[in-house]
Amino acid sequence: MKIIIAGAGDVGFHLAKLLSFESQDIYLVDLNAEKLEYASNHIDVITKKGDATSIKLLKEINIHKADIFLAVTESQNTNFTLAVLAKKLGAKKTIARISNHEFTQNSEIDFAEIGIDSMISPGELAADEIKMLLHQSAFNDTIEFENGTLNILGSTLDYKSPLINLTVQEARKRFSDVEFITIAIKPENSSETIIPRGNSVYRPKDQIYFSAPKVSIKKLYKLMGKKPFGVKDVMILGGGKIGIKAARNLCDNKFNIKLIEIDKEKAKDIAEKLPGALVIWGDGRIVELLEEENISQMDAFVAVTGNSETNIMSCLVAKSKGVKKTIALVENMDYINISQTIGIDTLINKKLLAASAIFKYVRKGEVLKLANLHNVDAEVLEFRVKENSLVTKNLIKDINLTKKAVFGGVIRDGIAYMTFGDFQILAGDKAVVFCLPEAIHSVEKLFN
Repeated sequence: MKIIIAGAGDVGFHLAKLLSFESQDIYLVDLNAEKLEYASNHIDVITKKGDATSIKLLKEINIHKADIFLAVTESQNTNFTLAVLAKKLGAKKTIARISNHEFTQNSEIDFAEIGIDSMISPGELAADEIKMLLHQSAFNDTIEFENGTLNILGSTLDYKSPLINLTVQEARKRFSDVEFITIAIKPENSSETIIPRGNSVYRPKDQIYFSAPKVSIKKLYKLMGKKPFGVKDVMILGGGKIGIKAARNLCDNKFNIKLIEIDKEKAKDIAEKLPGALVIWGDGRIVELLEEENISQMDAFVAVTGNSETNIMSCLVAKSKGVKKTIALVENMDYINISQTIGIDTLINKKLLAASAIFKYVRKGEVLKLANLHNVDAEVLEFRVKENSLVTKNLIKDINLTKKAVFGGVIRDGIAYMTFGDFQILAGDKAVVFCLPEAIHSVEKLFN
């Protein structure tokens, strides 16, 4: 498969990195020689310096042979232009990264007619992620499949957890009344993600990821040593596109929203757009202002300004004032793995969310959904199981699955099933798999 990526920023680099684990023919195009040099030194891709809107350049890299063209530069207008050009020059499928969520919600215009097959809005993805995280309050990571029929849930293991010092196998026997699979363990102060086996041991402050049906979620709180708490009152810092979209989403879901915006005119404009939210003009970096607005009475604090450090520091202030749930937007993808270390519940990165949303379009097999977990460099994929695919030939225990991946369950006829050893996956099932990036290729073979 030939894939051309225009834009070697965080989104483009992350996509190229994920694809580089496979034998893909990947081209990365950018005007910035430094970014391209970094990419060529770290991942196996072909780099091309130049303006991707140049028809001459596109022809030089044989755009007409491209199976997928990804336009993921920082400029929405450039991405639109690139996708249209690539389609006209023969690319089979084009995907554009955009910043205006109106385009993704517009049903009057068929963008495929002008050459754009799919569009991804990072801001919209981030706002949706915030809403989902607040619905599962005690967990710092959550992914839903089939409206919550099957769930991936992540949180740090409290000292009060009955799982402490048990092996995965022992825990499954002791808590046989709870349906769950432990799909990943990230030890405290470690960057390593462990795909657990039966003899893996739960330790205090480990970041644990479970897959579980909806009926097991309440019981999982007890296993984690946590108590569920409702989130009703939410303070949002930052009135940019993500802040506004998140506030609108939450207002629609009956949350009480306070939104703080530093720009006076912008605050007025937001107040008109969001009559269901209380919009405050002020500098959210000032602790006095946060105290005046009763931050200690908030259930959750969400910081989505354009400055990562402001978001991190304000979330730490919120935590010190007793706020149970904190979410910070960060631009630097290197920050993603440190949220538990510094005391913030969840750090989200819109570029990482965009890369994951785009990535599912280039997967083999019928991928229904692909998502990233916030604190680990790994993927969660949902496949629709085809007739006669390898994964249907044996029981789970007899499938030759790499040790860098684990089955997280299946959804069959609207019901979630845990994929333990004696379970057999059938054609038509929706199967969820957790895997490290280097394992994706071998996992795909099972579903082809």
